Amino acid sequence: MSFFKKLKDRMFRSSDKIGEGLDALVSEAPEGAAAPEELPVAEPPAAAAAAPLEAPAAKPEAGPAARPLASEAAEPAGSAPAAPAAPANPAAPPAAVGAPVPASVAAAPPGPEAKPGLIGRLFGRSEAAEPRRVLDDQMLESLEELLIQTDLGVETAVRVTANIAEGRFGRKVSTRELKEALASEVARIMTPVARPMPIYPKKPQVVLVVGVNGSGKTTTIGKLAAQFRAAGKTVMIAAGDTFRAAAVEQLKVWGERAGVPVMIAPEGSDPASLAYDALSKAQEEGTDLLLIDTAGRLQNRQDLMEELAKIVRVIRKKDETAPHNTLLVLDATTGQNAVTQVGIFRKIADVSGLVMTKLDGTAKGGVLVALADKYGLPIHAIGIGEQIDDLSPFDPDEFAGALVGLEDRR
Repeated sequence: MSFFKKLKDRMFRSSDKIGEGLDALVSEAPEGAAAPEELPVAEPPAAAAAAPLEAPAAKPEAGPAARPLASEAAEPAGSAPAAPAAPANPAAPPAAVGAPVPASVAAAPPGPEAKPGLIGRLFGRSEAAEPRRVLDDQMLESLEELLIQTDLGVETAVRVTANIAEGRFGRKVSTRELKEALASEVARIMTPVARPMPIYPKKPQVVLVVGVNGSGKTTTIGKLAAQFRAAGKTVMIAAGDTFRAAAVEQLKVWGERAGVPVMIAPEGSDPASLAYDALSKAQEEGTDLLLIDTAGRLQNRQDLMEELAKIVRVIRKKDETAPHNTLLVLDATTGQNAVTQVGIFRKIADVSGLVMTKLDGTAKGGVLVALADKYGLPIHAIGIGEQIDDLSPFDPDEFAGALVGLEDRR
């Protein structure tokens, strides 16, 4: 199974929330709404205008026979966004569609109860299959509210909505067109931050991993270790969250699974001392990457700040350039709290990149868009499950398509 399909399948909560919301926006036209102003009623074709008024008075296309046959395939609505709707007033002549009118239709004399011709009926059938609605102020306001509910954040939602409105305001749009426009906006925001974690020739490359407890930090370290080892790198893990025995045990399990050594210390030991010993051993053995786990207590930010600062200060006694990467692991289910956490950890540590976990268990996947828009930090990977291959490099197009419920956009 491709990671995109897995991502789309497992982000069903975000996709469903956005998709259902867009469906509702399009189908719930304002009460008493008239025909769109941007679709003027065209004059009857010249041939029809020239036809004598005393021509046979039979009502063409009237009654059930006016419905097109199933074999009369309609053009997809998405291929002609500016196509006119079937006129609300059956007496009105069919709107111009910019295509030649068949002679059989042009010759039909206009009458007080004339039905739309073949072209009008075809577009009417397409529109019935895919509802469309004029993109007006009311619809834009509802779209903005929907994006805020899916955790894009107020500022990002306002900006995205404004960009979607540009060139479309006053026109009829379908759910599909809205999804494509939204996916394009999301991809545009995410593309600059979609960068893999850089790998340096320096040995060992020290990767400090930070994040609050429960964010998936320990699991992410295990997955990264397994994937780097599978790519031919030698890896070592330092279980620096010495105050949580469960975190140490979990890292040991991942280390055994990945065939990676894990440096541990007695519960309550100094994390900085463990990091120093791990770096010393990694240097001696010529290890490619050293992943250092850290505590994630935000109840007392001052203690956490001092602890992280001490780890950095101590390992720089062995390598003044360390750490070479500081990864912040975020839990997508926390929604806008993830935005707050980035702000805090950027003050505590020199965060160089983000990893977002648990995108499979939330309808708040839009928070990743808010993070990219607000901070512009590189997003190295996203997690959508507990297996080793459920952590993958971040792809903006795949994410955008999965977030709004589109098929693969490539």
